[in-house]
Amino acid sequence: MNLPNAQSVSEFDRQMMRNCLNLAKEGLGKTAPNPLVGCVIVRDDQIIGEGFHPGPGQPHAEIFALRSAGELARGATVYVNLEPCNHYGRTPPCSEALIKAGVAKVVAGMVDPNPLVGGQGIAKLRQAGIEVIVGVEESACLKLNEAFVHRIIYKQTFGILKYAMTLDGKIATDTGHSAWVTGAIARQEVHRLRVACDAVIVGGNTVRRDNPHLTTHGQGEPNPLRVVMSRSLDLPSSARLWDTSEAATIVFTEVGSRPDFQEHLRKKGVEVVEFAPLTPAKVMSYFYERQFLSVLWECGGRLASEAITQGCVHKILAFIAPKIIGGQAAPSPVGNLGFSQMTEALSLEGVSLRAIGSDYLIEGYLSNGWSGALPEAFQFQTTGSKAL
Repeated sequence: MNLPNAQSVSEFDRQMMRNCLNLAKEGLGKTAPNPLVGCVIVRDDQIIGEGFHPGPGQPHAEIFALRSAGELARGATVYVNLEPCNHYGRTPPCSEALIKAGVAKVVAGMVDPNPLVGGQGIAKLRQAGIEVIVGVEESACLKLNEAFVHRIIYKQTFGILKYAMTLDGKIATDTGHSAWVTGAIARQEVHRLRVACDAVIVGGNTVRRDNPHLTTHGQGEPNPLRVVMSRSLDLPSSARLWDTSEAATIVFTEVGSRPDFQEHLRKKGVEVVEFAPLTPAKVMSYFYERQFLSVLWECGGRLASEAITQGCVHKILAFIAPKIIGGQAAPSPVGNLGFSQMTEALSLEGVSLRAIGSDYLIEGYLSNGWSGALPEAFQFQTTGSKAL
């Protein structure tokens, strides 16, 4: 964080940054591999321009806001939740556009972790005589773009494991019945979560047992890419996921598995990709190459345990219903991790708890990546740099 002092930041500044964050959310699920960015331009305490980044190849939030403000931008204050870029990519540098527009001050929520930016945008603005403050509502800015930050720092797509369980740790009865563990409000929260993720992943058992839609169910757009992992392709010939008119579907399988069924899926518009062998780690590498920011694991216990042990899960979202179902054979959300001692248990960092209707959500991060804050080395490299 690079705040000069607490007195230099007003409640108005914080409110304008929260406005930036709300604008940025208009791009949820559409910007990968780019971050979510919103921008507000203010003059005499009045908003004169707004904008958000809608997706790759399109102008950044600052450009839309400057267009909205027009000549009024000269001498104005610009609020943006992420440091303005200072490099040529698919679009020209935003720092140059801000300088050309003659703005007087820029308030940024956080430094950009991208090494192509990493403080250079801020330095460029200051060299041009523009006042710059960094770190307003920084925690909220980091939270919004946690998948982007993780991808930049760890060179990996951000993996979220979501599950719903009863108070005694069951995701279904011992007969396999699982509809519904949590209430309608919690399920709507999951549907909204899917909007923000580039893909949602299940295993073959989930397809056979639940025949899911894996869409947002009207809670927002776009629908994520729907993903099935199945080594044997022991899947039903008819399933909701094979209807690609509503959302795209991709099936990952082992090389040579059921060629006739692969052709059946392709004729329905389902993409099929073979791996040898098929593992969660290879799937995550595939999505990194496709420039995905985040994927949502909504799978059963066995696939969840494989994803965890292979370092493919970085965040846990555990929806807990105040119910007890019992049953020795009733499945739990995570299968065998190979632990024999309680001291081996995986502990979450940055844990939070909140009520969602009649249910509760525990949210936290595994220690193999993003934990809700930038790593110390990165903080020193950026906010400790003389360039700032």
